Amino acid sequence: MLVGERRELLLARLAADGKVLAKDVAAELNVSEDSIRRDLRDLAAAGLCQRVYGGALPVSPAVADYASRTSIAVDGKGRVATAAAALVRPGSTVILDGGTTTLAVAKALPADLEATVVTHSPTVAVALLDHHGIEVFLLGGRLFRHSAVTCGAAAAEAARSISADVFLLGVTGVHPEAGLTTGDADEAAMKRTLARRAADTYVLASAEKLGAASRFTVLPFADVAGIVTDADDQNVQELADQGVAILKA
Repeated sequence: MLVGERRELLLARLAADGKVLAKDVAAELNVSEDSIRRDLRDLAAAGLCQRVYGGALPVSPAVADYASRTSIAVDGKGRVATAAAALVRPGSTVILDGGTTTLAVAKALPADLEATVVTHSPTVAVALLDHHGIEVFLLGGRLFRHSAVTCGAAAAEAARSISADVFLLGVTGVHPEAGLTTGDADEAAMKRTLARRAADTYVLASAEKLGAASRFTVLPFADVAGIVTDADDQNVQELADQGVAILKA
């Protein structure tokens, strides 16, 4: 089998099974594990998979640039946003993460809601301008353009002065084995900082993020109150079997 054919097989296996185990594929094709690992490394460099220990997982479509993500899974994000908006109680304080799903949550909040929203996303803050009953606190810091959020030392320091009832967390990947992940180390650290400032953290995960993985771990499943998702697949079942609360959107 030619190298190109082997890599096409790896991508097909990844799409069909949701993962590739280097050891198993090497034995099946009668090639060395090193060859398969090289294939996966090159595929990962091309953005076609996410390497993990022992093999690879599907790469999340949510690692695309912000403008591109606004057109991905719009209906699914809308369903997740509607369910997540119901978690924001009148009089409560909520932290809204950045990203296109939390932007949809901001737009889904009732126009007459009285609450406090803390966010490090300028786009989320602007989306709440017409919600006159919502007091908005925008955390400053270095702008991370991929997700249109602030992060870094200044943003983390500002976050440490707040306390909230709920944090609605956005991630790029939710996988039963790889966990909750995102594509940038500083952004992952900021998400952890925000999670520590809230009594409960809920993950917003439309179906395209289930079974996918990115480079950096955000939080263990034990640290979140639940996952809000419109997905209904094997990944959801495996998460439920691990004791993760699933809120169906």
